Amino acid sequence: MRMVALKRALAVAIVVTLAAAISGNANAEKKLTPVRAAYVPVATWLPAWVAKDEGIFEKHGLDVTLKPIQNLSLLPGTVGRQFDFAASTAPDLLKAVAGGLDVVATAGEAIETKQNPVMQLMVRGNSPIKGPKDLKGKVIAAPTLGAVMHSATLYWLKKNGVDPNSVRGVEVPFPNMADQLKAGSVDAAEGLVPFTTAMKAAGDRSLGDPMLAVGDEVLFPFWISQGTWARANKPIIKAWIDSLTEAKAFMDSHPKETRAILGKYSHLPPAIVNKVPLPTYRFTIKREELAVWVDVLNDLGQLPGPVDKDKLVVTAK
Repeated sequence: MRMVALKRALAVAIVVTLAAAISGNANAEKKLTPVRAAYVPVATWLPAWVAKDEGIFEKHGLDVTLKPIQNLSLLPGTVGRQFDFAASTAPDLLKAVAGGLDVVATAGEAIETKQNPVMQLMVRGNSPIKGPKDLKGKVIAAPTLGAVMHSATLYWLKKNGVDPNSVRGVEVPFPNMADQLKAGSVDAAEGLVPFTTAMKAAGDRSLGDPMLAVGDEVLFPFWISQGTWARANKPIIKAWIDSLTEAKAFMDSHPKETRAILGKYSHLPPAIVNKVPLPTYRFTIKREELAVWVDVLNDLGQLPGPVDKDKLVVTAK
């Protein structure tokens, strides 16, 4: 009897040990990779918000912390220290690289297209300005001088025979552009939806989308990372891209929930949240999409040093 009892006790111990091992393995499999990401609170970054709130990042093995930042131009210097992924644009990335930083593009986010333009160069409805040549000697409001929208405007002017140095750019936050235009403090403003929607409703007029001077489909904001980190963590980059792709599918099939998440992160009033047009999203990124911006910035004399076009992108797809 003692032998039987001993055998039963041993069997129970084995079962308990196996169960603990299985449970431990399951918990190990559920362990998520911490990822820190910085974004600007506009609709461009909506897929990341959806992926966070709908548990999509976790599904792909990522424990993502999102932090809002107001100035994109400051972010290249923070990757690898404060953030693993950060929002950026081509001029910000390329100037950082030309200045000696090891920063690379890792994932796409939004592109500018003729069918769905996000940027517009706005003038007053009664302005005598009808096209780029009328802007010579004028003052143009820009969200940030030297950033993507102002660089696109200067390139657009040059392609249309206007010396970029003949205009004066002043920095004006998006929400203040309509008032500055109305007051006559500026002659034109580099607007972005949803602000341009309100400006048009108030009678202001668009001269078109300078961003499309760069190409028919133009890389707009995207995600960057520190180069050494990116080269060592391609599986994380793949999980990031896969998460954003799945979030976009959720957005397409759940518009009401998506708009609610947009309101939560952007803090826009419901009337605007429900009507604001969304960008065209694309999460893959290619060398050629950044290479064209190298040519644009070189043409404008904005790059402080050489840039190797072949080393600008480290991605999973």
